[in-house]
Amino acid sequence: MEKTKYSIKDTLKSNIRKYTMLIALVAIMIFFEILTKGILLKPLNITNLILQNSYILIMAIGMLLVIITGNVDLSVGSVVALIGAVAANLMIKHNMSVVPVIFISLLIGALVGAWHGFWIAFVKIPAFIVTLSGMLLFRGLTLVILKGQTLAPFEKSYQVLSSGFIKDIFNGQNLHITTILVGIVFSIAYIFYEYKDRSNKIKYGFRVTPNRLVIAKIILIIIAINLTTYSLAVYKGIPNVLVLLFFLVLIYSFIANKTVVGRYIYAIGGNEKAARLSGIKTDKVLFWVYVNMGLLTALAGIVFSGRLNAAMPRAGQGFELDAIAACYIGGASASGGIGTIIGAIIGGLVMGVLNNGMSILGIGIDWQQAIKGLVLLIAVAFDAYTKSKVKN
Repeated sequence: MEKTKYSIKDTLKSNIRKYTMLIALVAIMIFFEILTKGILLKPLNITNLILQNSYILIMAIGMLLVIITGNVDLSVGSVVALIGAVAANLMIKHNMSVVPVIFISLLIGALVGAWHGFWIAFVKIPAFIVTLSGMLLFRGLTLVILKGQTLAPFEKSYQVLSSGFIKDIFNGQNLHITTILVGIVFSIAYIFYEYKDRSNKIKYGFRVTPNRLVIAKIILIIIAINLTTYSLAVYKGIPNVLVLLFFLVLIYSFIANKTVVGRYIYAIGGNEKAARLSGIKTDKVLFWVYVNMGLLTALAGIVFSGRLNAAMPRAGQGFELDAIAACYIGGASASGGIGTIIGAIIGGLVMGVLNNGMSILGIGIDWQQAIKGLVLLIAVAFDAYTKSKVKN
């Protein structure tokens, strides 16, 4: 009879990227928690970690789909700056209200993505060249719009998404009760999801992870969920942008794993020629992947400018490197076809914790850049090593 259970060794081997980066994230957090003498995991700093990295995580979701197709987008930092400049110009100089400003900003982001997608998908210019051109073009347009000056401040309602928190419907005094309940509800939902997923796999004869490993995984994740929500509850509760991130992760994980479009994206990254021969309209899929990247970059620009409460000519510099690094560190393959949304989020958190921990320790920006570059190189080298092991 064919085996219906993976051994622990098989499970770890088949999920080596995901588990390695998750373990690395936990190890880095423990390391900096010790070095910072408990500052890293204080409730205030955990909230700051979420707020400071939210826009990178939003871009990483879009960047992952681009990288899965075997391409890249180097323009996202400049587009973030452009969106902030447009929003500030419309709101501050032309007195436009928040809702139409957000709508126009998202539309501009989609048009930027369509611009890139046209040249890459239909004209067949390499994505590196097109998006490098976009980096220069949109940074230049930002300077033109702002005339080299900073525009501020935004309306308070514009900052709600980036700096606001969900309301405590129970009006807790020293503890945000709604946040605690959210943690409990998520824990129950996660247990149900794992049970349902495992039952379906057994029902249809798929191999499953050993019980003890599943139980250990569930316990650890439930502890992590409730410790996080408790830390948030001690401060101000759940940030609005965390709710946005949750829904983005949910939606894009579903698209990547459960839809035909998701399978097309992975197929293009695996072998574009074979995907085209199998009937996939690769040009259209690639075009819409870049439109999506532009849309999410615009959303990140709204969040970033709202948090900064200003539009600056040099805003967003280096964001493209952080977004790309988040995907590679989270297990995406440099050659395309491999990667997960959750992995990109984990990779983004690794970069965020590194940035935050080094800043608390007073490490200069020069050394921070060097260390992040080394981490990225190690992540890509690890990808190459694991792929060579699989081939052998």
